[in-house]
Amino acid sequence: MAETGSMRGGTTRRRPRVLILASTFPARQGDGTPEFVGDLASEVARYADVLIVVPAVRGAADEEAYRGTTVSRFRYFPAPWQDLAEGAIYENLRTKPSRALQVLPFFVAEWYATRRAVREFRPDVVHAHWIIPQGLVSLLAARRIPTLLTTLGGDLYALDRWPVNRVMSRIVKHARGVTVMNEDMRSRVVRLGAESERVHVMPMGADLSGIRPAVHHGNRAVRLLFVGRLVPKKGLAVLLNALHRVPESVAWRLTVVGSGPLREELEGAAADLPVEFVGAMSKKQLRDAYADADVIITPSVPAESGDQDGLPVAMLEAMCAGLPVIASDLPGINEVVVDQQNGILVQPGDSAALASAITRLAEDPELRSAFGSAARDVAAEHSTQTVGRAYYRLLRAVATGVTR
Repeated sequence: MAETGSMRGGTTRRRPRVLILASTFPARQGDGTPEFVGDLASEVARYADVLIVVPAVRGAADEEAYRGTTVSRFRYFPAPWQDLAEGAIYENLRTKPSRALQVLPFFVAEWYATRRAVREFRPDVVHAHWIIPQGLVSLLAARRIPTLLTTLGGDLYALDRWPVNRVMSRIVKHARGVTVMNEDMRSRVVRLGAESERVHVMPMGADLSGIRPAVHHGNRAVRLLFVGRLVPKKGLAVLLNALHRVPESVAWRLTVVGSGPLREELEGAAADLPVEFVGAMSKKQLRDAYADADVIITPSVPAESGDQDGLPVAMLEAMCAGLPVIASDLPGINEVVVDQQNGILVQPGDSAALASAITRLAEDPELRSAFGSAARDVAAEHSTQTVGRAYYRLLRAVATGVTR
């Protein structure tokens, strides 16, 4: 079947139509909000017409063109208090339980927006990011449209418990295909009842355009870089604890990129350290940060809720710039970071081991260079272009019912 034809076959020559449902999306391109959904959608838009339905956020238009796609945002609560989807929904609920009042209106509004999109856009396939809420909404509002479900980890790890896992089981069984970030997540989805042949390990791609090789300087303090939301699962508290253990003879500086509910607490913990909190960065600013850094640190830990990282896109981008990695030995991360080849893996939460790894790389520029070169080769395999083509092929297969 030609890629320019309908995903469902037949004689029509119109471009295929893909409806994407998501809950994390930037208000404006480059505003610092993770753009992994948009990056993937823009690649799929090379071959298909793409409509992205996402919740409204402050400063965003209700409808706009975005990198070859159309974005439609639904409102779900009175504007002064509408903030459930500003950032990560699960973390927003944890840090401010009163936001639970927005949950039911959110579901209703997304259901209505999806029903309208199905009626007017007439998609060949739905791509729902996150089992809950988008997978549930797709099940209820677009039941007759073939669905590809993508779980990025937060929902699967945090919600895989009774009775929510009963709902998740029904959702994954209904989907014609499911993509996950790592093998551990794949086994969890299969345990929920999905047919193993329909579950695919396909991490989000990293937009590697514009990334420049890092320029390493041997006569300055080693520049450490952390990129991520300031929430428990990202492990910045563990990193700050580790930095207190690094010998005083080691010269280093840490740049923290990201915002979140723990910022004030973490800034207090770093008050006596050479640490700079710069907040969220645009894509261009991030590329500058990668080029100026010597080491990327991803100290992820499982949160009390059970939530944990799948495969951080920022880590892949930094690796593409040639940065060696110090990271937690967690599923997904350890499928890209090979210990002692392109980085160093430590047990999650082990600040002593993290301090030792930082000291080792800080004192050995040749090792940093060797690890960085190997990291660049691995990251290139995860480009948005490569991953986007693979996702489009899978979307076509889901639409035609051939996913085995």
